[in-house]
Amino acid sequence: MIHVLALAVALALDAAIGEPDAIWKRVPHPAVLMGRAVGWADRKLNHGEGRMITGAVTLAGLIVVAWVVGDLVASLGWIVEALAAAILLAQRSLVEHVKDVANALSLSLADGRAAVARIVGRDTAGMDEPAVARAAIESAAENFSDGVIAPAFWFLVFGLPGMLIYKMVNTADSMIGYRTPEHEQFGKAAARLDDVLNWVPARLSALIIHLLAPRPGGWARIRRDAGLHRSPNAGWPEAAMAVNLRVALAGPRSYHGQMTEDAFVNPDGAHEIGAAEIDGAVAVLWRAWGVALGLVILIAIVT
Repeated sequence: MIHVLALAVALALDAAIGEPDAIWKRVPHPAVLMGRAVGWADRKLNHGEGRMITGAVTLAGLIVVAWVVGDLVASLGWIVEALAAAILLAQRSLVEHVKDVANALSLSLADGRAAVARIVGRDTAGMDEPAVARAAIESAAENFSDGVIAPAFWFLVFGLPGMLIYKMVNTADSMIGYRTPEHEQFGKAAARLDDVLNWVPARLSALIIHLLAPRPGGWARIRRDAGLHRSPNAGWPEAAMAVNLRVALAGPRSYHGQMTEDAFVNPDGAHEIGAAEIDGAVAVLWRAWGVALGLVILIAIVT
């Protein structure tokens, strides 16, 4: 029960405080340290023959380090464990970044483009207002799964070591899990394991978002459209958010100057969207967070 209550405290602390700049300007955030470790491994080990095996062994080593550190911190008591878990959750920072896009877009399209460029990897210079809104809402949905539900889920399963392992794998995937000549082999293990670790959380996130405002046939549409995403997991919370808000998401977008012809998710939803719909997504994020917190408290009570 104490283990689960630590997660409830962590969720509440993260939502209340977020990531204070006063602290993280002075000391590196754990996610930054993980990124440095992955970057060091990439520079030193991503060369020569057998890079797929080297990448897998490297990832295994990083996972062992994450487990040991998590176990050591957890041994200091549940309060320290809760504080550490709060640092690794991202509800408040996610909400703030998405809300910043809505506020900027309310000022001008140029401001909206600049704000959304800070949270997405696609080209933003040619975006119109609906494209800015879609990008922000998609980021909100996907990062709710990756930044809140997934780390909380793995904390419930394996405690702080489980959460740290998830964050390490997710960081590695974001840095080296690409189908490029440089990382196709070395980052394959990170990409595949990240898919595995996000399988349940992505679908759980979609279910939570769907149950906030269930639509007739909504779950069937979510299941149908989730498969349109290139990721086996990201499409689930994005499709759920689209159905919840009654908007169309995804569709054609540009990466590194190349347009993709991706299909729209929930194509019957509104296409002409803007800051109001981004604000709607922010409201969904908070309600979904509340459901997640309630579930954790319920688990603590029954266990």
